[in-house]
Amino acid sequence: MEMELFTWAVVFVLFVIAEATTFQLVSIWFALGALVTILCGILFDIGFIAQIAVFTLSSGLFLALTFPFLSKWRKSKKIVSTNAELDVGERAVVIEEINEDIGSGRVTLKGVDWSAIPASKGTVIPKDTIVTVEKVQGSKLIVAVKT
Repeated sequence: MEMELFTWAVVFVLFVIAEATTFQLVSIWFALGALVTILCGILFDIGFIAQIAVFTLSSGLFLALTFPFLSKWRKSKKIVSTNAELDVGERAVVIEEINEDIGSGRVTLKGVDWSAIPASKGTVIPKDTIVTVEKVQGSKLIVAVKT
């Protein structure tokens, strides 16, 4: 029994750590479910199968009770575009020939040097060409020449 409760304590700590590192309210319900399971295991001396049921039911209950409030809160927050989304459609200047075959390509966008690849496969874009940002993919810009 002690080993099972230790296992739930570890589960609780892991979910708390996960919640503390993400701040997204994705694992707090499971941390609370593990805590309830520990308490029920101590108070009622229930077996492991019953502990799994308590964990599942209590985590689901916490989620069901708080989800409507969380959804309403998230919808009330203003959604702001990320910087990457704001760069789509902007014009940039090629400062190093963009050639995906040899892995080269750099552009300057708003004074920032970016790695770039062409939107059309096989396209080579020469230095000093003005391109338009089609998409931001990680730390690379997907660019195209607009005629």
